[in-house]
Amino acid sequence: MSRESYQERLATLRADVVGMGDLVGERLELALESIRTGDEELARTVIDGDDEVNDLYLDLEGDCIDLFALQQPVATDLRFVATSFKVITDLERIGDLATNLANYGLAATGEILPEVAIEEIGADAVALVERALEAYRTDDADACRTIAADDDEIDALCQHASETVVRDLIEREATDDQLWSIEELLDDVSRVLLTIRDLERIADHAVNIAARTLYMVDSSTELIY
Repeated sequence: MSRESYQERLATLRADVVGMGDLVGERLELALESIRTGDEELARTVIDGDDEVNDLYLDLEGDCIDLFALQQPVATDLRFVATSFKVITDLERIGDLATNLANYGLAATGEILPEVAIEEIGADAVALVERALEAYRTDDADACRTIAADDDEIDALCQHASETVVRDLIEREATDDQLWSIEELLDDVSRVLLTIRDLERIADHAVNIAARTLYMVDSSTELIY
């Protein structure tokens, strides 16, 4: 393969990874919208589309393996391919978490629990993923370094939301006319806590993408596994 063709293949890999990120981001936003609105069609679009994300991941994984095995990249190119290989893994997992969120949306039973900042946390998590992907696309080391700090704010929001749900459950007094809804209440508590947990994990994967990108851009940085 000529040097020009090899560089074109590397450029194509970067564009395809960004494209996978865009697709995963769209699915994540649909999942959050389904939770907000209770739209079952949106939720099923995300759930039914998970195979597409998985297939894209496998295709890109194969591209990375081919570049490792056939082109034997060194130095900067090696770091780029290794980073891309790890980034698509994080994106695939974000896709799985988006599917989880869509399933939680389908399982929602009503306004039983106090309002928690699901929309705010979700919007912040989506923004963090978008910023991490943009940092990967543009080799922006400075952006990578700010993402971990911003993730701390999301962690704090998640902790506060979880504490609010648990506090409400503890303080709630079940009167005779509420006994019928105890099982429904517990299901709702579980669903909301899982939603908060998965949003926190999505933000963590964004941090992973930023860390791997920093490894790619800054030769003094070690790859985080």
